[in-house]
Amino acid sequence: MTSRVNHFKTIPGLVKSLSDVTLASHKSAIDSMIKHLIDIRASQLNGCTFCVDMHIKQAKLDGERELRIYHVAVWRESPLFSAKEKAALALTEALTRIDAHGVSDELYHAVSEHFSEVEISELAMAISVINSWNRLMVLSQMEPGALDKAYGLDRADLN
Repeated sequence: MTSRVNHFKTIPGLVKSLSDVTLASHKSAIDSMIKHLIDIRASQLNGCTFCVDMHIKQAKLDGERELRIYHVAVWRESPLFSAKEKAALALTEALTRIDAHGVSDELYHAVSEHFSEVEISELAMAISVINSWNRLMVLSQMEPGALDKAYGLDRADLN
């Protein structure tokens, strides 16, 4: 995979702004493991190899079990995720691949059974942020692992 445009070099101010929003989003009330699941699933759906690679390593470093990481792609059938995590993953899919009907009342109700209104907004922001990063990185085709050393992800020991 060859690198195309490097957004970190071409629009550093905008990338920093998106990074700041990302950091703020990660300081929300949403459990960090749920945020990792969101990042991994949205990145899978968007075909962003760079982001899948990065977020799997981040999840592992934060203590996520490898088997659960492997099961993210089949979360609906997997017994490894709680109802709360499945609601967050369902919302991630709905907001990543918005169809003509948007988010159904049924899905919104399922999500609201596990999350407060503030948390639903925080989930939506986290999903929006990762989708923005995915789109930037899909365009750039940055090589997976290219920023591992800078972000300390080489400690994940996943080669």
